[in-house]
Amino acid sequence: MHPTIDDRKFPVGGIAPSPSSFRARDGHAPQDPIRLAVLISGGGRTLLNLQQRIEDGSLRAVIATVISSREDVAGVERSREAGLPTLVIERRGLTSDAFQRELTQAVAGADLVCMAGFLSLWRIPDEYYGRVINIHPALLPDFGGAGMYGSRVHEAVLAARKTISGCTVHFCDNQYDHGPIILQRTAPVLPGDTPDTLAARVFEQECIAYPQAIQLFADGRISLEAGTVRIIPQAK
Repeated sequence: MHPTIDDRKFPVGGIAPSPSSFRARDGHAPQDPIRLAVLISGGGRTLLNLQQRIEDGSLRAVIATVISSREDVAGVERSREAGLPTLVIERRGLTSDAFQRELTQAVAGADLVCMAGFLSLWRIPDEYYGRVINIHPALLPDFGGAGMYGSRVHEAVLAARKTISGCTVHFCDNQYDHGPIILQRTAPVLPGDTPDTLAARVFEQECIAYPQAIQLFADGRISLEAGTVRIIPQAK
């Protein structure tokens, strides 16, 4: 069993020591864009948002690889249409150990692994602790965990009669929707909301939050110590 991320201490930038880590120098951003591995299992909207931010220059990164746990999803087609290196690693037909091994090999060389609706559990190797992040369409720790994804999350928020929802970007550990929170953005729950209307409003905030968190990482402005994230102020 891996130690939890709470037991570990990472340098500025939230980077575990690794040969593939980029250098975060006293809060100063490296010149080269960081390399992202993006993991998907569905439509790929989050992936496309990241690619759009890269293309418009607001996110200093490059998507080095896209990995899908399913072949028959729109995200695979959209990724290939965007010209992104795309790999499908399906859980079916593989032992658990083989699936984990192939995933780990596929993300090799990435500075940061971004979960983007990836529904399979990846047992994160020690060398990747502090270099895997996820975005969840609710304000964790509420409405997270195994089976809480997509419309199920928004249905639960409405059933609980919440007036505020939102999204959470967090470092990953070996539990679903768990790990130190990097940032959250809120969205109101309006009278008459359906899961679809709430999902659309929350996704608007996701499109801001995920690129923002990745850029903070790229700029070396995330400190992760004893399970707590601290955002380092931007140098003047």
